[in-house]
Amino acid sequence: MRPLVVPLSAPEATDAARFGPKAANLAALARAGLPTPGGYAVDAEAYRMQLAALGLEETARGVFSSGDRPQARRHALDMKLGLMESAVAPELAGSLLAAWRAISDARGVVRSSALVEDRADSSFAGQFESFLELQDEKEFLTAVRACWAALWSTRALRYMATHALDPADTAMALVVQPLVAARVSGGGLSRTAEGDMVINAASGMGSSVAQGEVAPDRYVLDRDGNFKESALGRSYHGVACLHGRKALSRSFAGSRCLDAEQIAELGLLMKRSEEAIGGPVEIEWAADESGIKLLQARPLRVAEANVPDEIWLQHPRLDGHPSGIGFGSGRARVVSCECELERVAPGDVLVTTVAGPALGPVLAHVAGVVAELGGSTSHLASLARERGVPMVLGVLDATRRIPDGAMVAVDGVAGVVRWATESA
Repeated sequence: MRPLVVPLSAPEATDAARFGPKAANLAALARAGLPTPGGYAVDAEAYRMQLAALGLEETARGVFSSGDRPQARRHALDMKLGLMESAVAPELAGSLLAAWRAISDARGVVRSSALVEDRADSSFAGQFESFLELQDEKEFLTAVRACWAALWSTRALRYMATHALDPADTAMALVVQPLVAARVSGGGLSRTAEGDMVINAASGMGSSVAQGEVAPDRYVLDRDGNFKESALGRSYHGVACLHGRKALSRSFAGSRCLDAEQIAELGLLMKRSEEAIGGPVEIEWAADESGIKLLQARPLRVAEANVPDEIWLQHPRLDGHPSGIGFGSGRARVVSCECELERVAPGDVLVTTVAGPALGPVLAHVAGVVAELGGSTSHLASLARERGVPMVLGVLDATRRIPDGAMVAVDGVAGVVRWATESA
């Protein structure tokens, strides 16, 4: 029997059919000599063995094959509860714990590496789970079960339905790694419509950038790695919204996260990542005391620049971080928190504060998205590129300056938002 857990440095770890594209891409980066945290890849066969041990295979088939929607939801809930509440099968626990113990001198990380994610046509950005700062075996095994169960989460099932994917036909592999104690982290796009490279960065762990909770620093390089321009990031104070849930108040700017040497190094790493993956890439990275490490690389869809209608050039504009694709227009629907998303109608342009993965379902019917937070490498920006939805993020004071109901044009390639005024 083939080993269920292999080092990410092993040749077989590049097999996406066993370990998922996320792990396979990370293994390809490591084998190309690029800096990664190391760690282990867990074969998707371990997930299948867990399903068999728990007797959940038939239940899995009932989620998408059932014509009865309440029954389908019940099957999905049974899958999640079964995977979360049941112990890892004894025949799997030994191999998994061996990987954990091999990195146990540091805090650990468990990431999903589903067989269907990080592909050119289905990124699943932000749809599954990653668990950081795990400190003991109990937490580690809980994280393993939670990553397996994430294949059956409501948001993942909705995403799969839009891509005609049946979760019963796929499986969840895993990545087990030591934690990178990041001082600064972020993402990068190796190619834009203008032929540049873009780096996003924020202090601390990368989750704030990925979740769209800050407007990160933005650094632009040309294809030769020469610095072109930069913009400082911003973060917001948390307050309570009118509905008693968490919302955000006005932003404040931070200080520059990266120096010239780090910017140049990330530019070089993106070009080398393109060689390893075989095309334009979107990366996630983190920098600790020992330097920069690549955490992820996925194929990047690159769009052509748009030529806006001259009539829009007469209207006021705001600039931000482009998602990298699309041009669209529609009525602005200004939403201060997720509680108000039901106000967003098909064809509207959503104008909001936080561009987090929770907005994923809205992308199915909006003409565009404008957000005060988030950057070009956030999970929602990845989903927008995949769907061809124009999006501009990190737009200062968008919810205050763009009138609700005004006609808005969103250029997701140039990173420009304009709106019509009666006097224009």
